[in-house]
Amino acid sequence: MTAQDYENWTRTLRRHPGQLRALLLCNKLLTGLIYVSYPALLLVLLATQPIALPRVVLTPAISFILLSLFRDRVNLPRPYEALDIQPLIHKTTKGHSFPSRHVFSVTVIACAFLYIMPWIGIVFLFFAVLMSVIRVLGGVHFPRDVVVGFALGLLSGWIGFVLL
Repeated sequence: MTAQDYENWTRTLRRHPGQLRALLLCNKLLTGLIYVSYPALLLVLLATQPIALPRVVLTPAISFILLSLFRDRVNLPRPYEALDIQPLIHKTTKGHSFPSRHVFSVTVIACAFLYIMPWIGIVFLFFAVLMSVIRVLGGVHFPRDVVVGFALGLLSGWIGFVLL
């Protein structure tokens, strides 16, 4: 991705403040929805399927820690650092762009839902794809960051909920 690519992708959003507000609102709402839904899932499991609770807690937790350690070690710059762009999503974080932890988290949580309530998991996988697009258009991640975050979220879910 170049600065020119980013400008081309976001030109319409910059020219239409309503669309830009919708993008920013979607970013906040999706993030909030996922992070409220996961504890709700844990409470439901505690009441109805306590045997599944450790797997649904440990798979995302261990994966998140491993991803965070990897991300700290790699520490790649964000698009607004590497390119001369003004991101649509205001962020001041330096580095830690690869892989996207937002997209990873949504994806591994979607896998937890797939394991317990498949239809909600499918909806949440769609949310992960939508979050990927939002994070790239927002200028806080490169396409590679969200693709790898999504893939690692799926891999973690597959290992934690299918293989083990």
